[in-house]
Amino acid sequence: MNAPNAKTSKSKRWKPHEIQLYSMAWLGVLFLLVFSYLPMFGILLAFKDGNRVLDIADAIFNADFAGFANFREFLTDQKFRDVLWNTVGLNVLMLAINFPAPILFALLINEVRNKAFKKGVQTVTNFPHFISWIIFGGIVISLTDMTTGVVNPLLNAFGLSSAENPADLRLAQYFWAQMIILSLIKGVGWGSIVYLAAIAGISPDMYEAARIDGANRFTVALKITLPMIAPTVTVFLLLNISRILNNSFEQFYSLQKSTNLTRSEVLATYLYFTGFGRRKYSYAAAMGLFDSLASSILLVISNFISKRIAGKGLF
Repeated sequence: MNAPNAKTSKSKRWKPHEIQLYSMAWLGVLFLLVFSYLPMFGILLAFKDGNRVLDIADAIFNADFAGFANFREFLTDQKFRDVLWNTVGLNVLMLAINFPAPILFALLINEVRNKAFKKGVQTVTNFPHFISWIIFGGIVISLTDMTTGVVNPLLNAFGLSSAENPADLRLAQYFWAQMIILSLIKGVGWGSIVYLAAIAGISPDMYEAARIDGANRFTVALKITLPMIAPTVTVFLLLNISRILNNSFEQFYSLQKSTNLTRSEVLATYLYFTGFGRRKYSYAAAMGLFDSLASSILLVISNFISKRIAGKGLF
């Protein structure tokens, strides 16, 4: 009696659609193994003297042990402090401005009753997300060109610039504002999708009861919608806080020039140019490890504070 059951169980286990599912799952595991776990061996390089070596793989295991010398070097480097200030300062501003924007946009879209107009707005605002930062940056550079771009004439029309003395948007003092505006244009529509999904999960009975009680749209959004999506907001807020030392390399590299380098150099680009440009592999590995540890600590601290104050956290 047991043999047929075992045979039946084995045949069920290896049905064609299940083989496809297992294959897809193993591909995901393989991706994480190759791109997330195997590179962790590079952490050893942060504690070795592997700068300017020819064989990085050999240096990871056989280079002279340097202890915390690489960490002391970049922590006492004024250049690193300037880069850290750019990274933290810009990310804090983007957290204060860019993080609430998709939430507000989702609340506004949710109030639109015309379905055709609603879908049209969502399509237009989601489209920039699918353009790579390299292409998007090239478009921005063309639009903000002092002689051929269309941005300066618009600034002239609003009295923010003049034809005789046009604003040079390539200068460092404009970079942070430019980056915040571009991040909003590129990310507000896509970022609102998850909040719209959370809003869609709210029971219509709650809205109906509020309308019967005479609540207006603003009150409904403030008293019902926002509290109901608060767990989703909390999760993404904690994740954004943990990424306060991280930036998209493509985002900054596409708009970085010698004229704005004092404000546009962030950890992502500094790590790249230090590691690959100057071949200071151990130095860059130490900075990367510092970045990862700081992000983990920020996540744990912000999660602890959130659970203490709001009773909700990521874990």
